[in-house]
Amino acid sequence: MDNKRPEPQGPSRSINSASDENSKFNRRDILRAAAASMAIPAIAQSTTAFAKDKLAGSGQVVAFSYGGLFTQGIRKYVYDPFTEATGIKVVDVIADVSDPQVKAMNQAGRVDWDTAFLQAAVFPPMDNAGMFVPIDYSLWDSESLEGTPESVRLKTAVPVFASAQLLVYDKRALGDHGPRNWADFWNVKAFPGPRGLTGLAATARIDMVIALLADGVPKSDVWPLTDDKIDRALKKLDEIKPHVAKWWTAGSEPNQLLINREVVMTSCFDGRTISSIRQGAPVQMAWDGAYVSYTYGVVLKGGPNTENAQKLIAFLNRAAVAAGFTLGTGYPGPNTNQLKHLPSDLVPLLSINPENASKVIHEDSAWVAAKRPDGKTNLEHIGERWLAWRVQ
Repeated sequence: MDNKRPEPQGPSRSINSASDENSKFNRRDILRAAAASMAIPAIAQSTTAFAKDKLAGSGQVVAFSYGGLFTQGIRKYVYDPFTEATGIKVVDVIADVSDPQVKAMNQAGRVDWDTAFLQAAVFPPMDNAGMFVPIDYSLWDSESLEGTPESVRLKTAVPVFASAQLLVYDKRALGDHGPRNWADFWNVKAFPGPRGLTGLAATARIDMVIALLADGVPKSDVWPLTDDKIDRALKKLDEIKPHVAKWWTAGSEPNQLLINREVVMTSCFDGRTISSIRQGAPVQMAWDGAYVSYTYGVVLKGGPNTENAQKLIAFLNRAAVAAGFTLGTGYPGPNTNQLKHLPSDLVPLLSINPENASKVIHEDSAWVAAKRPDGKTNLEHIGERWLAWRVQ
């Protein structure tokens, strides 16, 4: 991913307020609290008993979040329960994105934060520069370790949440048998009507990946996006371009486009669609080919409360707490054991549901962040190719 979020990756809105779909895009709330008002007493009651052993402590931890409803949700379901369970106070620091501040603190030799959330594509060069300390997995309980795949338990980072961009369609226009995958998105004869796609150079890689999937490229062969694959993707996008009524640039747009009947199908972020569905919107998600990327949690090297930061990361990844995070922010972390703590109507809508997880494609964030021989990152190169194609 890039340093700027496409939604990302949202505007301040509540799951109880359908009118918030019309609110002006505000990047701070990119990951709005899709279900902050959902009540599951079991989580609130159980989290206080979780951290009496290894995680108990004192003092404080300076923890990052995105502000707005995201911070309200994570404080309600994670930070306040952490304080109650461990005795460690959580001090919020808020920003749209964290990497510029983390880099600045590192360069200045004064690190004032303890934790940060980083999009996976900006993590590798910062990790290589030694900005983070290893995650202390000895603090994790067995349920956290069993539920979180070893492949994502990195040495100095662990995913805090996943976001997916997937195909969503209007059931009023296409019924219960609408498009199932990106090939269907391109099939304007079988599924007529205007489309929507993300319209930022910063997220062009998503358009290219779904175009390759629509053109028959197996998920396992999509990465890396070599120049020949970029050429193929743009050629495929040529086919659908006349049918794209809206190249959306804010995460709040695609669901509203569907609700307003301006498009019959569009790419859309999963969290926002889940919120719409749970409010009764007549839309349907198609998980085949959904583009999934992670946001990592890290402990900053040189931070004032490193030991407490390790305890917060461990607490956040416990199954019941991870379920609370999902309810409070609308986006799930990778610990699949949280599924048994979530409302039954929510589980089928999440990317970590096994049935959905088997259909997605994960971003190769290391490749996206890597530099080309000309010194540009692959992300920058893809954005330039896409912008040149858009103006044709």
